[in-house]
Amino acid sequence: MRLGVLDVGSNTVHLLVVDAHQGARPLPAYSHKAELRLADHLEDGNRLSDVGANRLRASVDEALQVAEDKGVEDLLAFATSAVRDAVNGEEILASIRQGSGADIQVLSGPDESRLTFLAVRRWFGWSSGRLLVLDIGGGSLEVASGIDEDPDAAVSLPLGAGRLTRDWFTADPPPAQEVRNLRRHVRAQIARRVGDVLRYGRPDRAVATSKTFRQLARIAGAAPSHEGVSVSRTLSHLDVTMWAERLTSMTSAERAQLPGVSEGRAPQLPAGAIVADATMDLFGLETLEICPWAPTSTHCLPFKTVRSPSM
Repeated sequence: MRLGVLDVGSNTVHLLVVDAHQGARPLPAYSHKAELRLADHLEDGNRLSDVGANRLRASVDEALQVAEDKGVEDLLAFATSAVRDAVNGEEILASIRQGSGADIQVLSGPDESRLTFLAVRRWFGWSSGRLLVLDIGGGSLEVASGIDEDPDAAVSLPLGAGRLTRDWFTADPPPAQEVRNLRRHVRAQIARRVGDVLRYGRPDRAVATSKTFRQLARIAGAAPSHEGVSVSRTLSHLDVTMWAERLTSMTSAERAQLPGVSEGRAPQLPAGAIVADATMDLFGLETLEICPWAPTSTHCLPFKTVRSPSM
């Protein structure tokens, strides 16, 4: 069966088309992305602006047309942090459902963390033992740990790279005092939850997914994406600490010249690096393995609760 998975995130609206068969891994057939940065359209009172809402509707309509063109038989659609946090998020989704028929469900923070964990488990397999999984999105940080497909602990914190950039930095590059203030805030937030995650045991394997970690790994020397998903990629804490300091002293234009860093993501990379550094430090991780799969890749098969009507 050809499935479409529509992920409405804080940074992008991403449609992944996969050929899925029971008992087999889904095979990616097509990917379509629209960069919206919905978090940038949150007004005072955490309300998604009319401009942001209209852009979201247009992007969903475009994704549905692409899904139809690619022969998608069934569509699974979900929204994460930006829509979840917007006070009018459900109102906008109801309008989209009425206009397009796309039943976009809002994932809770813990559910988003669980789906990320499942994707990593499916990629690395049972022999990996206890996994610790980290994911830095535009609006939130997800941390999960476990030995099964469903994690023992699944935590979501409002420490996304886009959110922190918008809320804490006033200039490009950010002033040193703002960097120190953000660093202190991030570490305090993460430290509160370390015990909740590690109480089940230390991980046998620590893994990161998300664009932020992939970019950090790439600028630290990991293989570029064109070499394929099966190439092993790692990220050391020493490199993250070094780049967390360097990136805050660079402009967005300078960051965009680094390998693997896009112009659109460059502004929020310093905040993402600060979160990555703090997470690795507080969880005592010397090295992370980079997983190419994310929730969009694999969650569609076992999680029927986010299933939308057949196309």
